Amino acid sequence: MVTFVNKLSVHGDLGRFLAARTRLTRFLSAQPGCVSHQTLRLVGAADVFVELSVWKDADAHRAAVAADGYRKLSEELAELAAPEPGLYEAVAGGAAVA
Repeated sequence: MVTFVNKLSVHGDLGRFLAARTRLTRFLSAQPGCVSHQTLRLVGAADVFVELSVWKDADAHRAAVAADGYRKLSEELAELAAPEPGLYEAVAGGAAVA
């Protein structure tokens, strides 16, 4: 399993951002290999969010972001927030957990 982590600092309209995020979350959650997805908001900062999505493996995540419809949804979100994405794997004792 891998976890996609994306910090989003909103610089556009917050209502439009939340609507765009909802559409993108629905799309990604419906893709094969998506185990879970949640969005967190930084306490005390209405414009900073972190997306966490767990995927069966990196290939499933790559396929989801290559799927028809993803680009338009992600571009809409990027117009409203600065993303800081990364794909992470669990570690135990300093080594990746398979």
